[in-house]
Amino acid sequence: MDSTFLSTTILLVLITDPLGNIPFFISALKNVRPERRRRVVLRECLIAFAALLVFLLAGRPILRVLHLSDQALRVGGGVVLLLIAIRMIFPDHGSRLGGDDAEAPEPFIVPLAIPLIAGPSAMATVLLMSSQNPGKLLSLTGSLTVTIATTAVVFLASTRIQKVLGEQAITALERLMGLVLTTISVEMLLGGVSSYIRQVK
Repeated sequence: MDSTFLSTTILLVLITDPLGNIPFFISALKNVRPERRRRVVLRECLIAFAALLVFLLAGRPILRVLHLSDQALRVGGGVVLLLIAIRMIFPDHGSRLGGDDAEAPEPFIVPLAIPLIAGPSAMATVLLMSSQNPGKLLSLTGSLTVTIATTAVVFLASTRIQKVLGEQAITALERLMGLVLTTISVEMLLGGVSSYIRQVK
């Protein structure tokens, strides 16, 4: 998998899926006062960035402690991404934020930072990237920073974006992202399997 700055950033943006998460984000913040929403968005994005940065910087030590090979991680990561892509193409709207509670308090860490932004698939992806490219941590950190910044901008403008595009357009974009992510996940799976076969031979 190509790990250039641009391709890594695109992959992370596809996985975090800020456009597709706009309806869930608006639902989570509906009980937050309008004057506090900007602060909440920035806080949750920073928490998500910190969580993903830990997985990025501690990727190789985690693999060594768990005795996991790069091939196993690539196949496992490919499977996770494929499942996420399938859910993007065939969304299950009732299970992503765990209900619609009118009395819910202001969100803190859950569900916005984790798992809406820094979900299992994003964590697995940055872990895989750091293990495969230990010499490119600076570039990967830059990609992660751009991804979180993009997510913050989209969430801050979420109400306006939803009004301009409409729910149908957002759903179409999410499914298009899901198709692209499906291709990336299949490539990751094939790369892990072929690398394992070469190692066995």
